[in-house]
Amino acid sequence: MSQTLRLALIQSHLAWENPVQNRAVFTQKINSIPKKVDLIILPEMFTTGFTMNVGLMAEEMEEKTMSWLKKMSLQKECAIIGSFIASQNGNYYNRLIFMKPDGDYTIYDKRNLFTLAQEEKVFTPGKDRVTITYKNWKIRPLICYDLRFPVWSRNTSAYDLLIYIASWPKLRIAAWDTLLKARAIENMSYCVGLNRVGLDGKGYEYNGHSGIYDVLGNSLLEENPIEKETIIYATLDKSHVQNTRKKLSFLDDRDPFEFI
Repeated sequence: MSQTLRLALIQSHLAWENPVQNRAVFTQKINSIPKKVDLIILPEMFTTGFTMNVGLMAEEMEEKTMSWLKKMSLQKECAIIGSFIASQNGNYYNRLIFMKPDGDYTIYDKRNLFTLAQEEKVFTPGKDRVTITYKNWKIRPLICYDLRFPVWSRNTSAYDLLIYIASWPKLRIAAWDTLLKARAIENMSYCVGLNRVGLDGKGYEYNGHSGIYDVLGNSLLEENPIEKETIIYATLDKSHVQNTRKKLSFLDDRDPFEFI
């Protein structure tokens, strides 16, 4: 198995509550990727923007966004990760999908709901931490506000890559920059954060600052911060994780705990 993982992060504006337009835009952006990649990363609620209007915006798992993810993943022969508003058994979830080219997928439902926007009043929180095995990499996917809660993201399963997809506003972007770096260092893992740009339907501004950090918290991006619509490419090397953990065995000294 290859030791490398090639990423494409699509830092994009989102059309407010317009799944048809957003899927069309992301189709164009994905098709414009000129090189072979292993994983394409899309923002939180990439079909609608960060809306609480679940009655109109939610989709069942068999509807258009899931079909679109399967189609695009197969077409590009790579995995795609992003979240949308999912409806299931009378509940609504901010649901992340990790879609593989063969149509197999993994679900992660956002655990830490953003009370400042009253997300907890309309969404059901997820219960399970998820570790995905893909191309010999162990990946932990999380969503936006999860970034503020280090216990939930603590590396107890020896994952290699931590991914946050987000709608993190410009107003608090300093916290995003700082916490992404901290999560990489404390978990001795690559940490990738993809944020959106532009204004949403509530007037909130998002300015990107998507980041990629290595095990020691070093940024892998030449331009930092990035505040425009763009596609960010990076290649991660698993040997960096293995060699650094062997040399610096900090994870062996972490505090033991369990979720109740």
